[in-house]
Amino acid sequence: MREMRKQLVNSILPVFILGCLVAYALDNLHPANTAVTIDPASLFTVSRVIDGDTIRAIYGKKEITVRLLGIDAPETVDPRKPVGCFGNEASKELKDILRGRNVRLELNPEREVTDKYARYLAYVYRDDGLFVNEYLIVNGFAREYTYGSAYSLQKRFKAAEKQARGHGNGLWKKCFGAAGHNS
Repeated sequence: MREMRKQLVNSILPVFILGCLVAYALDNLHPANTAVTIDPASLFTVSRVIDGDTIRAIYGKKEITVRLLGIDAPETVDPRKPVGCFGNEASKELKDILRGRNVRLELNPEREVTDKYARYLAYVYRDDGLFVNEYLIVNGFAREYTYGSAYSLQKRFKAAEKQARGHGNGLWKKCFGAAGHNS
């Protein structure tokens, strides 16, 4: 009987420990985005830039993940995909402009509040008024991105992308040639 208990503990313990580690990792990879009211007048502290279009921000004791609405920066963190052309530059730029800063978040009244990954979808304004989403498009660190239905600033962002592409800004020059066309 004693030997059976020992075998049972030896077989269950590793599974239990692995389960605890997986639960801890999942909890820390995707912090809960529940019970946070996004008031456009509130300032959130940027705690981390994940990549060129996603950040983490703190309000009170809650940390949320925010996907910048209407833009798509080249991939840098998806383990299933290679780093995209100009992805490292886009991530670095977002880190540089948001390091140590507070931001205001505005949700789009015509769209869902979160995406399928439970990230808030928001327009991000730096505490000095810089409209971060548009800045990234204008300077060629991101493209305009529409997923599903239109969002409130879609036309504005498409015009900003056309301008960036025409001037060969950022990724448009490096990844598509000076005129913004595939090379």
